[in-house]
Amino acid sequence: MRKTVNELLLAFQFMTRIPISGLPREERALGRAAKFFPVVGLAIGSVAVVIQRVLAARVQPQLLALLLIIYLVLITGALHEDGLADAVDGFGGGWTKEKILLIMRDSRIGSFGAVAVTLSLLSRFILISNTSPARLPGFLVASSVLCRWTALPLGFWLPYAREDRGLGAAVAGQMPLASLLWGTGFAVLSAAAALGLGSLLPWLITLLVTAASGLYFKRHIQGVTGDCFGATNQITEIAIYFYGALLR
Repeated sequence: MRKTVNELLLAFQFMTRIPISGLPREERALGRAAKFFPVVGLAIGSVAVVIQRVLAARVQPQLLALLLIIYLVLITGALHEDGLADAVDGFGGGWTKEKILLIMRDSRIGSFGAVAVTLSLLSRFILISNTSPARLPGFLVASSVLCRWTALPLGFWLPYAREDRGLGAAVAGQMPLASLLWGTGFAVLSAAAALGLGSLLPWLITLLVTAASGLYFKRHIQGVTGDCFGATNQITEIAIYFYGALLR
């Protein structure tokens, strides 16, 4: 039981800015804790729903969308936006595996990355503000869960792309099958609870984005990095919001 609680706390420590300390450091611990990434998504999405329900009748949809995005960025410390920026810089500016990985490791953001983050924030702002208020809570939860689930299949099937150890190495190629199955089951139930039968198409979108991303990463760098996880997370979240906006 203690081990499970530590893994849950480790998932929150890794995926959010919530201050959690004193956790034991074990090799492969994050790979096992990754099964709780959808749980982190459920918690983040649930708080977003509370914000939406409290403010929906008091502010305009555009202001509400802005506040929700600010919350989503702050609670994660822009973890996924940073991954998106680095990945787009790397794949946009590099022509070989070595060059792509070198660019992704550069802490400075390039023009490709800056444009990608801008478009990500703008897309979510427009899509959230144009989603029906009645449907928005379900999509806030489903998108938060499913976009974080994408790290599980990518980490299970693809190896770490770098020779040296990095943050993504704790997940890529280190995830037990039990973690993949448990996390997938939890994500299925959470999305179904949020959207009912309407969760089928968001799941299909998630699977397509994850598969396409995995094949792309496999082809160009023969694996994944932490930045690849972040990029797939962002693309999946935007794609699900896009579907939600279409239902208006």
